[in-house]
Amino acid sequence: QVQVVESGGGLVQAGGSLRLSCAASVSESIFSITAMGWYRQAPGKQRELVARITSGGSTQYTDSVKGRFTISRDNAKNTVYLQMNSLKSEDTAVYYCKVLINGYQYWGQGTQVTVSS
Repeated sequence: QVQVVESGGGLVQAGGSLRLSCAASVSESIFSITAMGWYRQAPGKQRELVARITSGGSTQYTDSVKGRFTISRDNAKNTVYLQMNSLKSEDTAVYYCKVLINGYQYWGQGTQVTVSS
């Protein structure tokens, strides 16, 4: 059983910052989390990758957030963070955390990020 729980969303003015957290609870110690990532979905749009990080620390960002967002990970806590700076109105979306374990994907329930201009 895997549970993925996000937190940290909210309302912020353009130019402000937010930090999202995602914790994965894994009941079986034999499981290993290979990658964790953040996706977002704005109204009327498809869900898109924002950033991801592997267990080895390799990172990937979508072009629109490069230089503004930073993904990091605490392997001991099975937690991934997304530091979002210089937020823009187009960053408004529901942000979802995805955890990849042994080839299986697990999603959180999502957290709303709203950036007011």
